[in-house]
Amino acid sequence: METTRARQGELSEENDGLSDALHLAQNKLAALQTELAEAELAAEKDRDSAAREIRNLMALRDDMRNQFKSLAHDTLLAQRQDMQTAQGEQLKALLMPFRDQVNRFQSELQSRNKVLDQESAKLREYISILHQRSEAISSEAVNLTRALRGDKQRQGAWGEMVLERILEESGLEDRIHYETQPSWRDESGKLWRPDVVVRMPRRKVMVIDSKVSLNDYEISVNSEDPSDAQAALRRHVSALRSHVTALAEKGYHRMDDNSVDYVLMFIPIEGAFSDAMRADPSLASFALERGIGLTTPTTLMLTLRTVEHIWAVERRESNAAEIARRAGALYDKVAGFVESMDGVGRALDQAGRAHAQAMDRLTRGSGNVIRQVEMLRELGARTQKQIGLDHDRDKASALDDTTTQAGPEAAE
Repeated sequence: METTRARQGELSEENDGLSDALHLAQNKLAALQTELAEAELAAEKDRDSAAREIRNLMALRDDMRNQFKSLAHDTLLAQRQDMQTAQGEQLKALLMPFRDQVNRFQSELQSRNKVLDQESAKLREYISILHQRSEAISSEAVNLTRALRGDKQRQGAWGEMVLERILEESGLEDRIHYETQPSWRDESGKLWRPDVVVRMPRRKVMVIDSKVSLNDYEISVNSEDPSDAQAALRRHVSALRSHVTALAEKGYHRMDDNSVDYVLMFIPIEGAFSDAMRADPSLASFALERGIGLTTPTTLMLTLRTVEHIWAVERRESNAAEIARRAGALYDKVAGFVESMDGVGRALDQAGRAHAQAMDRLTRGSGNVIRQVEMLRELGARTQKQIGLDHDRDKASALDDTTTQAGPEAAE
């Protein structure tokens, strides 16, 4: 109970810590949302400013003079550089959390492996401690067996108490990892009521039975006549065999599709089992052939600690799988962003080609726009400036010859 209360205090402190962490995370989320709103407002202002610049450029489209080509080129180059800078920063901001998460994943795996090694060392220590406890329990059990002489009901209650104590010290949690004396009916209407049902990962279940009579063992221990002691010991072995047969006929290992193919029969006194094995070495194989495993406080504790260790490994593997799933999802997002960046690059290249094509149509080729307006100046249009853009001189000369041959009417 003191251990349980201490554990409850630790869990309460851990819960408080998690609540504080949640509150900090919520505050951080609110701050990030505020920053996002400010960024969106700034982007809206930037879009409005860009729209005003476009309107100004459209208003000045008639002023196609000396700076037209350089202005268009500089504008496109500035926009491309700004976009590449912004996209580079966005890509960096997106990849930084991914790198941090991968680093955290590696650190967590290393820490989990370290914890696993520590738990293995603790398990070895537990085995040594449990061995010492089993000897103390055996000595105490002999005294209690003498005190409970001849009373089967009290003897059974005492055996269940020892079993419950082992379950509590194994690290398994009641009603989560095991249930004591559950009862239910299957589809055929048969009533099942085992002493203990231990639940394992992947929905596997294992049954433990503790109803073992130790009257004859008590007589064999306390009898002063060797012949009476031997006779009582033979009756003790016979009682164990009879209980094995009766337990096998109950079919606890067939009560659920996920049940393991054996049932553990708990003998609460180490000496009762060891004396029976000395008197009948085939007792263990006899039980195993019928799907029954004989256990004592020591072996049962080791079995339950192994089950608890399997649960711990299952929890670690589940967490590692979840981290890997999240890392994969983040990687897919990064891959999609890279594809979008490639599309933006192709769009910029296409815009550059379209700009070059427009400049070609404006300044080069037969009948280009610049040559047409130059002809207007040469024919006497009053101007204060002269367009300095390069254009196709040869084709322009050919156009002049054609105009001269056509006469002044055609030129007009």
